[in-house]
Amino acid sequence: MTDENFKIHDIDPSLHNADLAPLPPNKRTWGAFEIFNVWSNDIQSLFGYTLAATLFISYGLSGWAVLAGIVLAGFIVMGLVQLTGKPSVKYGIPFPVMARSSMGVRGANFPAVVRGIVAIFWYGVQTYFASTAVALLLNSVLETPADAATFLGITAIGWVSYCLVCVFQVLLFVRGMVWITKFLNWAGPLVYVVMIALMLIIWYQAGPTLWSELGSIFSGSGVYESGPVAAFFAVVGTMVAYFAAVVINYGDFARFVKSEQQMTIGNFLGLPVSLAIFSLIALVITAGTVVVFGETLTNPTDIVARVDNLTLTIIAALTFFAATVGINLVANFIPPAYDIANLAPAYISARTGGFITAAIAFFIGALWVAFISQVGIAAFVDTLGAILAPLYGIIVADYYLVRKQQLNLQDLFSAKAASTYYFDGGWNRKAMISFAIASVFSVSSVWVPAVSDLHGYAWLLGALLGAVLHYLLMRNAAALHAAKAATSQS
Repeated sequence: MTDENFKIHDIDPSLHNADLAPLPPNKRTWGAFEIFNVWSNDIQSLFGYTLAATLFISYGLSGWAVLAGIVLAGFIVMGLVQLTGKPSVKYGIPFPVMARSSMGVRGANFPAVVRGIVAIFWYGVQTYFASTAVALLLNSVLETPADAATFLGITAIGWVSYCLVCVFQVLLFVRGMVWITKFLNWAGPLVYVVMIALMLIIWYQAGPTLWSELGSIFSGSGVYESGPVAAFFAVVGTMVAYFAAVVINYGDFARFVKSEQQMTIGNFLGLPVSLAIFSLIALVITAGTVVVFGETLTNPTDIVARVDNLTLTIIAALTFFAATVGINLVANFIPPAYDIANLAPAYISARTGGFITAAIAFFIGALWVAFISQVGIAAFVDTLGAILAPLYGIIVADYYLVRKQQLNLQDLFSAKAASTYYFDGGWNRKAMISFAIASVFSVSSVWVPAVSDLHGYAWLLGALLGAVLHYLLMRNAAALHAAKAATSQS
């Protein structure tokens, strides 16, 4: 396709603005390295480390089994994002526009709002985790007392740190995608350096006893109620759910990639490879904390705070802050900015959507310690993932099975009744029915005791159910839609 094919000729202001418009190949600057850094920053965030470390000690499996489950999840996520990234690389469109082909040009507002809500929650939580790194730095330099008074579970230094992170992220977002990309490209590799340094320090302090503790973790305790097989798939499902918020809207940044091959290379290095290396580092450090500090610590900032090394503390705090902020902007700030802009493109730009996102997320992050975290990390991740899962299945099934990988770019921005994606008043009711049924099942698997054994892999089941239901409801119209798209492209 030439650059001319990416121009929208009959613009409907209610569906189009500069942020949502197809991005032509000559304006795409990302390669494999940028995609790798998206994933490495996501994995290396403070929340990501805590989740990985928790999996090793929570399911009663051997360390090898947990590591295998994490790596398998990396390959699964890679396959999932290849499916959602391919159409955005081909057509240069973000997730809210891509959703129009399956949900309708008006109905796409629904998945955009759902995805936006989930992203805003993630943004608030990750902002809090990034602020703990800043608080670690300030506490170390100012030597504040450990028993300081708190409000909503956060100290005065914590609140100052949280506000500083909130402001910094908005300022970086305002600078644009070029600055965010540069930020990611140095933050990702630097985190690896700091994590390896922390691992070596813990290893040195633990001495030979570290091997005994590692052996204990790798042998496993077998205490998971539903048995080792269920525990393994729970690990896989939880890790997949952790990436769910990025998986569905992967097109928001895959559209910046120069080619599908570059995307594939970046996905492979950034997901299964990076995930395996980082998980091993997390495992060694977690085992070392038991030996050195007498307790299992799963938050890197808590570990660094216990290491009596001011230089390491400062470097680690800045690095973890950078990594968490970087992925927070790409995965949790930019998507809802697009999603909110999609609600009223003529009046709301992505920049305005970003300000709205930041304002709402401020209160979510502020309540993380006192309320949201009490739900539990695994349940929090699984619930958000379960809500998104059916939407992923519907969008993928629609593009590959119903549309046969052919879209009409012009009709994606058209609200005319005769256009391909107008359906019933701009809504695809069949897609909405598919979502309703599948989402009830996937969310129930997290919270209803009768199907609680499925909670670890609710995302995968919800996505599969959404895809099957959508295809079954749309299969009679599949040939007609494919023919219309093919005719309009010729």
